[in-house]
Amino acid sequence: MVLRDNWYYLLLVLMVASCQKGTSNFNDSQVFRYNEHSNITSLDPAFAKDQRNIWAVNQLYNGLVQLDDSLQVKPSIAKNWDISEDGKVYTFSLRDDVYFHKHGLFGIDSTRLVTALDFEYSFHRLLDKNVASPGAWVLQNVKNFSAISDTVFKIELKQAFPPFLGLLAMKYCSVVSREAIEYFDDEYRSNPIGTGPFQFKLWVENTKLVLRKNPTYFEKDSEGNQLPHLEAVAITFLPDKQSEFLQFIQGNLDFMKSLDASYKDDVISVDGTLQPKYNHLIRMQTGPYLNTEYLGIYLENSQSIIKNKLIRKAINYGFDRVKMIKYLRNGIGTPAINGFIPSGLPSFNNLEGYRYNPKAARKLLQQFIKETGVKNPSITITTNSNYLDLCEFIQRELQNIGLDVTIDVIPPSSLRQGKATGKFSIFRASWIADYPDAENYLSLFYSKNFTPNGPNYTHFKNIVFDSLYEKSISVVNNLERYKLYQKMDSIIIEEAPVIPLYYDQVIRFSQKNIEDLGINPIDMLDLRRVYKLN
Repeated sequence: MVLRDNWYYLLLVLMVASCQKGTSNFNDSQVFRYNEHSNITSLDPAFAKDQRNIWAVNQLYNGLVQLDDSLQVKPSIAKNWDISEDGKVYTFSLRDDVYFHKHGLFGIDSTRLVTALDFEYSFHRLLDKNVASPGAWVLQNVKNFSAISDTVFKIELKQAFPPFLGLLAMKYCSVVSREAIEYFDDEYRSNPIGTGPFQFKLWVENTKLVLRKNPTYFEKDSEGNQLPHLEAVAITFLPDKQSEFLQFIQGNLDFMKSLDASYKDDVISVDGTLQPKYNHLIRMQTGPYLNTEYLGIYLENSQSIIKNKLIRKAINYGFDRVKMIKYLRNGIGTPAINGFIPSGLPSFNNLEGYRYNPKAARKLLQQFIKETGVKNPSITITTNSNYLDLCEFIQRELQNIGLDVTIDVIPPSSLRQGKATGKFSIFRASWIADYPDAENYLSLFYSKNFTPNGPNYTHFKNIVFDSLYEKSISVVNNLERYKLYQKMDSIIIEEAPVIPLYYDQVIRFSQKNIEDLGINPIDMLDLRRVYKLN
């Protein structure tokens, strides 16, 4: 499928012109156009689980708080808040100038001021088992919440949890209109009414989604101009990445978020920079992404040599992460030589992890052979086809130190199920943060989180680690908590229940006339401040 004749943009212009009763100067230069490979499944924030949904929902809704590009929690509909000394009670003071999008639900073009009761309703809905939102877990530590007045909303936690504000910044916690939910019922997914910088206009599933500027949006830029600057957002759903790239190079798309492996080398050089032939056409941005790619080790497999820490450390020393990133990832990513917590988080502290040291790897392997009597040690790495090149690289490197490696390639669904049930001794995995706090990564090693009841796929258990983890989630002071995080990360480095590969990076491509797009470690698309030069 290839877009032709810009027919959908013409349709958008006609729709906007009709909405403006002939008074609009709107034109295509004020439309931000991007492609989503997979069809968006819902515009209801209660189902904003995948990036495809989250990006669209982010344009339509607001919550109490939001994250800036440095992952600092900032006001949104809540203009300020207080936290009790014990860290359990959060009291939010709301703005009094936030309105739901205009709508014609009752035969008139109307809107309504957002109050604390709307957050009370939205949170109850998020927890409603009949709604079955995948985001209900965000409020699992909440004991109670209530509207104290129209502009005061209070939340009480069961126990202190310092990253809680980061959880509230997730799109699950957006405020929704009770009237719209009750009116549209099951069809609300395709008839959203929020408070965000853009409002819903048109959705033809698998074809296009059109959002229009919200004329009553409450936020302003640093110069006092009302946001957003764009008049509209147009999203298409080309499933083929090569077709998307062609459309982008031809100028029919303003933004592209990823590259297909088939043309990666044509666009990016081995040092991670844009190939010279594209410098005059497009702009490339890269930055840290809260995603650690790693090999996990299932520690309760009594038959595997991988239970021995000497082998695990030998693997960690035995391959060159820097070379792997340079030649297999074209420099997109940071070698994971600093532990499990990725760069991009405030608590990242450049801890000394594992650098390529084949001499140390061979020494550890020989020590293992001497102590156990296993003469030809071998391991099996289970992966899916998308990461086969990385695993084959590791295989070659480890064979050079005397460790025999077999690679088992299986479908992604089988890999997910197998690592959750302890089927594989070594498995390829990744962890993308749900919220911007290192606790999200360290929870993978807390013994009470053993799969299938939690994310501890390795079944790692360490008494000191558990003690530090339990202490950290009650420490309100950020600097003190970060020190505890770093102690825990040091334990992970020493015990080696995982082999960190690299910390991922966000990569964005845009046309030269796109300004203030921004980039952030959670890869959120924020179009409030974006504008296009004519």
